[in-house]
Amino acid sequence: MALDEPKDNDKVYEIEGYKYLIDQEFLEKVQPVKVDFVNYGFKLDCAMEFGGGSCGSSCGSSGCG
Repeated sequence: MALDEPKDNDKVYEIEGYKYLIDQEFLEKVQPVKVDFVNYGFKLDCAMEFGGGSCGSSCGSSGCG
């Protein structure tokens, strides 16, 4: 996860005042995607296993937050 501006190929979700962006082509490969806020940052769960994640992240993040 990273801060970013929307691009033409992004799907934008606004949930509780926060905007989440995800590339539409990538979304098709990894859905369903679940984003949870936990004590140390965000936890991502998705249908694709990337490996190497730490802090409980299983969807492409290799670090906390």
